[in-house]
Amino acid sequence: MGSNIKIIVAAILTVFAVCALNSCANQSADTDSDTQTQATENITETETEGEPEMNKDSKYYQLADKAVASLIENYWSNSKNRFYDKSPKKYSNGYNYWWYAHGIDVFVDAYKRTGDEKYLGCIDGVVGDVIKRNGKIINDYYDDMEWMALALLRAYNETQNEKYYKHVQTLWNDIRRGWNDTIGGGIAWRKEQFYYKNTPANAPAAILAARIYNVSKDEEMLEWAKKIYEFTKNNLVDAKTGQVWDGKNRQNDGKIDKDWSFTYCHGVYIGAGVELYKITGEEIYLDDAKKTADYALKRFFNKKTGVMLEDDVNGGGDGGLFKGILLRYLTELYKAAPDMDGMEDIRAKILANADILAEKGTNDIGNFTMAFDKAPRDGDGRDLSVQLSGCMLFEMAAVLDK
Repeated sequence: MGSNIKIIVAAILTVFAVCALNSCANQSADTDSDTQTQATENITETETEGEPEMNKDSKYYQLADKAVASLIENYWSNSKNRFYDKSPKKYSNGYNYWWYAHGIDVFVDAYKRTGDEKYLGCIDGVVGDVIKRNGKIINDYYDDMEWMALALLRAYNETQNEKYYKHVQTLWNDIRRGWNDTIGGGIAWRKEQFYYKNTPANAPAAILAARIYNVSKDEEMLEWAKKIYEFTKNNLVDAKTGQVWDGKNRQNDGKIDKDWSFTYCHGVYIGAGVELYKITGEEIYLDDAKKTADYALKRFFNKKTGVMLEDDVNGGGDGGLFKGILLRYLTELYKAAPDMDGMEDIRAKILANADILAEKGTNDIGNFTMAFDKAPRDGDGRDLSVQLSGCMLFEMAAVLDK
């Protein structure tokens, strides 16, 4: 697009976002205004302590604004107060619980960045819709529930709204039942396959347990975090390279799927190490995270162009979220140890990819592609998962552009 067209599109998206957010805010105000008012007066320090101050003049701050505007315009239903799974909306007919958890995460990102309580209405809309369509907050996949709990715990930390924390407790009480002694421990991927243990079900659980500990100060939660982390490290991580494998015992044969190596898995293992380092101060956790980050930076970024590579999955679906997850937890590593060797490389790569997505990977209506450097064709059905990854990229760039 030419620069004038981009300016016009950005202005239109901003108008649409204001309208959509007002709809979200009305739902929140009708159901929970007293709680929300109290929440803003009692922000916890758990999420915000030690974080870089946002630069509101940053171009990445503005790009994050545009990204969430297009998310709402192209993937959000004002009338139903829920996400569409595709854009254009006529292609949407699915229900993806774990995508919506990351939708909550992106709304939390936007709320943290702007302080605009209208985003809280969108969060409430997503939660209400999930419970309505799912029948309850829990489901059969432990990794999905972990993502929902992580997102709602972030929402709680930013607002002190107890309803979010109650959902977290409900989810955790179900998640911990997924731990069993098959192949020496670990949380199962899903309830119908208790013998299969994978990184997606274990590393996020370690992050969750650590973050619940930060709120509750319950030592049992810290022990859970350490136990789950050690299982993941001992079974699903290459000790020499830091590469993180996807899973073990998928076919009940004790084998590790070493050919399944995804951005997602590396991100959550990095995140688990970062959380335990922040709590314990033990350098081993930081070293583990750094080793895996070094591997990921070499494996998942084009050496010549710097573009973040796609995983070996089709250009959307669940795989559309994988890159955003790695970017989020690389940012968490940077925030935890900004002066450590290699951290400026993380920052530079994230900012560069934000530039690439803005210039090359965005179409006229603000939709993104999984490739980052190729724009989607207007009119094609694009997955919400891909859009959320793009939003996470811009939100993380805004955090890092000090």
